[in-house]
Amino acid sequence: MRNLVYRLYESLLERNLVSADLPRHIGVMVDGNRRWAQLQGFDRAGHGHAAGAKKIVDFLGWCSELGIEHTTIYLLSTDNLIGRSTEELKELIDIIVNLAEELVEKGRWQLKVVGDITQLPYDAAQRLAVVEEKTKSNPKPLVNLAIAYGGRKEISDAMRSILKDHAAKGMSIDELADLLTPELITEHLYTTGQPDPDLLIRTSGEQRLSGFLLWQSANSEFYFAEALWPDFRRVDFLRAMRDFQRRHRRFGS
Repeated sequence: MRNLVYRLYESLLERNLVSADLPRHIGVMVDGNRRWAQLQGFDRAGHGHAAGAKKIVDFLGWCSELGIEHTTIYLLSTDNLIGRSTEELKELIDIIVNLAEELVEKGRWQLKVVGDITQLPYDAAQRLAVVEEKTKSNPKPLVNLAIAYGGRKEISDAMRSILKDHAAKGMSIDELADLLTPELITEHLYTTGQPDPDLLIRTSGEQRLSGFLLWQSANSEFYFAEALWPDFRRVDFLRAMRDFQRRHRRFGS
């Protein structure tokens, strides 16, 4: 009976959505996997990460059903690389790479890895490079997999890229200073050519960015869900879409 009620509620939520007012780009911070594993009585966080990976497949399907063309999934931060135990980190990286390869097999998305994968073990980085290569000709939706990602590092990498490009052209620092604009920096971000996220979702009740898409989220709407990521349901996703459509986006006006 409870499942029937949720299905009816989902149908009602979906019918009331206006396709023209849906976000073009959604970013999601998949938070709460470790706490979920603890609450389920597991002795390893890996059980939570594996459950979270399965939920990502569901989530991307929900986005595709609504015609969302760009999605960015925050999978592994630069802080995670130094803050997690070696055993947990190895298992998490394996789960992430296996997830990326599973998404390739489904053939529904173009996949782009955003982050510094040189910080990953060589085998993992090579497998992720193959993932990008295999899907680069797929039509949208485009899914960014934020792996070994940090917002501050992305901005510093963009600045480094700009400096190298202009040095190669023989420009002085003063000449570059005259040309430096927010638009130029945007062109050198990991997400160059993509629209900024309209909506950022974070699960588990936490209400902070944790370095996610710092530059791109200047005008994003935020939605914080109490559910731990493995427990995030389609009805929760549709509620986020409804909440987004109820907001009046002013963009400074």
